[in-house]
Amino acid sequence: MRKQIVAGNWKMNTTLPEGLALAKGIDEALRGKTVHCDVILGTPFTHLASVAAAIDTTRIGVAAENCADKEKGAFTGEVSAAMIASTGARYVIIGHSERRAYYHETPEILKEKVRLALAHGLTPIFCVGEVLAEREAGKHFDVVDAQIRESLFDLTADDFGRLILAYEPVWAIGTGKTATAAQAQEIHAHIRQTIAAKYGATVADATSILYGGSCNAGNARELFANPDVDGGLIGGASLEVEKFLPIIEAF
Repeated sequence: MRKQIVAGNWKMNTTLPEGLALAKGIDEALRGKTVHCDVILGTPFTHLASVAAAIDTTRIGVAAENCADKEKGAFTGEVSAAMIASTGARYVIIGHSERRAYYHETPEILKEKVRLALAHGLTPIFCVGEVLAEREAGKHFDVVDAQIRESLFDLTADDFGRLILAYEPVWAIGTGKTATAAQAQEIHAHIRQTIAAKYGATVADATSILYGGSCNAGNARELFANPDVDGGLIGGASLEVEKFLPIIEAF
């Protein structure tokens, strides 16, 4: 049985005091509740150790939003997978569309980030997805297949089984647009078939695939009801307890 997951991605938002207050607020809101999914908070690097120390990490996981593609050394300003693991974080978001678009992260760079994350015991949340022009041209299946194949298909089946995938319709991030439940199910099912063709049905059926694209309290239940949608990678709605909690409760 694959895991159902709701993961927040705070992006470049919140000062450390604001982030701590948000994390503690989510922790307190979930205390005593029966939660039917794993909950993860993806925070800026500056927050990781403080957030991990301030919440119950047996109930809520902590994720970095990125990691370096180098082990260590003279790479000023970079943060390594080993550094992330030392904070108490257990997850790392890799390949987010904003990293691909704004920082020109290539499949080879992302492949190395995944390798290093796994080597240091982190669970990568690996993002794939198409832009509007690719969707309108009917290339969305080809785009996600290439992103998965070029960065992940050198992994062993055991290592691939340690990943979480997140499908992001890039045209729906921060735009207020959302893929319909049917569109989300269609491409999630396709991704699972792509995995099965490489690693077999057992690995594919055990891989959690999250939806990331303007998921909110109003549409989460419908999206999560799809058989191949295993949760959400949540952006803006993860920045307020009152908006994030109903998404968690959609399961």
